[in-house]
Amino acid sequence: MNLPKEKILKKSNNAEIVFEEQDFDGFLNKLKEYPAIKYLGEVINHSWGQRVIRFYDLDGHIIEVGEDMKMVIKRFLASGMTMEEVSVKIDASVEDLTKLLNS
Repeated sequence: MNLPKEKILKKSNNAEIVFEEQDFDGFLNKLKEYPAIKYLGEVINHSWGQRVIRFYDLDGHIIEVGEDMKMVIKRFLASGMTMEEVSVKIDASVEDLTKLLNS
């Protein structure tokens, strides 16, 4: 998802750092303890099912924290989706998803 240019702060040291988090909801709750955080928007729910949040660190770098893809697969399976349905949703083979789950 592209961010509107007017939403991105103009800073000479802009860089984006990306992390994945197994307990994404817990991470979101932890962020609430820091009211001064400047967000680039709400949680993004990508078409492949991964949820991400973007915000600025104290130096003005963009930080993206996304839900760990293994957790996305587990969430879909727990909702009643078959591995084949998850494969279509995430656009990855059942074999690759199985490897990820077993890693």
